[in-house]
Parts: sequence; structure tokens; C-alpha cells
Amino acid sequence: MREGHRGTGPGAITPDGCAVELYARLPVGAEPDIVAAAVPRGARILELGCGVGRMTHPLLERGFTVTGVDESAEMLERVRGARTIRSAIEDLDLGERFDAVLLASFLVHTGDTEVRRGLLRTCARHLTDDGCVLIQREGADYHTDLPRERVDPSGFTVRILSSEPVGDGVHAVHAEYEFPDAVWTQTFRARPLTDTQFEEALAEAGLRVDRALTDDGVWVRAVAMT
Repeated sequence: MREGHRGTGPGAITPDGCAVELYARLPVGAEPDIVAAAVPRGARILELGCGVGRMTHPLLERGFTVTGVDESAEMLERVRGARTIRSAIEDLDLGERFDAVLLASFLVHTGDTEVRRGLLRTCARHLTDDGCVLIQREGADYHTDLPRERVDPSGFTVRILSSEPVGDGVHAVHAEYEFPDAVWTQTFRARPLTDTQFEEALAEAGLRVDRALTDDGVWVRAVAMT
């Protein structure tokens, strides 16, 4: 397990505390539509942290070519129809470039600054000259107004139970997912980033914000600095 990360519940648990069976059950939401609207039709996409393929499969159905990367073999076993690579994202160097790179699941908010630098460098070195990086950020209230819960229309409940500072600007976040037949929990480290801190982190990797893709600013399109 990565330091400060853990998970409970049925089935395999990945090094960052994610439960494979849980993520196989979660619905995809609007993310594939957000991606499809931000990249060229038929683009080659590098999906970093693809997990069980929740976004991979809908993107394939939309005609994109997807290479999925994850450090969990158990996650990658669930991916169908895409090329998959098992690797830590921060260590990845395929010697290839892609039209778009996806960094979803709030990975940019990892508590480890060096890991974040590695993630963004991986994004930058795999981009074509006119390519883009699509990044999912935390919402403005992610670490406040807790505990809170959301009941999904499909019948499960997500709860963010707590977000406690643990030093150096990092929070320990505890989440719970309750289904009728099972409960999973995940504890992980997250670093809130102001807009300025986010832009500085991108600039360090040679990237800049192009535009927000959603009104809430959770999804952002970044491009190489010129």
C-alpha cells in the first residue's frame, strides 16, 4: 500500500486503497462526453489510471483508440478492447506521443509532491505538439461541509466522511461506498490546490491551462507551453 492509503471491503484492494470490485460497479457518468467534446474525432488517447475501464470502454465505443495504464493487474484484467500497460504512472515512458492524455480521478491532487511532478511530466512527454491533457480537479467544496453523502440513482450511497489535515498541506480523506450487499471504504492522501498552485504545478511540467471544460472547473484542458 502507498503510505497513508488503505481500503476495506470484498475483493482485491489496489496500492492506493481502491477496491477493484467497487470500481467495476460504479457508473461512468458524463466524463466520456466531456472528453469526446475536447479532443479530435478518432484521437489516440493515453488514459493514465484507467482502472477497470469505466471511461475506457465508452471512449472505445465513441471511436477513439485508447491505451490504458494502471499499476493494478487486477484492475487491468477488467479492461476489454484496449491496449493496456501495467505501470506506475510517474515512471511511464512509452516513447510514443498521443493526441490526448487523461489524468482523471483527482490524481493531480496526490499528497506526494514528487509523485505529482512525475504524473505531470508523464503527461507532457507523451503529448503530440498540438495535443492536450485533460485533468480532473477537486471541486471547490471537496474538503469542506463534511460529512456529506450522495445517493446514486442506481441504488448505492457515497459518503465523504472526513478530510483531516495531516501536515504540509495534505489531508487524509475517508470515503465510504454502501451497496445493498456490500460496503467498501477508502482512505487516501489528497493535497488541495488553489488555482495558482495548480497552474504553477502545470508550468513546472511545461504545461498551461487552455480552458475549463465544465462550469465548475473540475475538468480542465491543458496544452504545452510555447
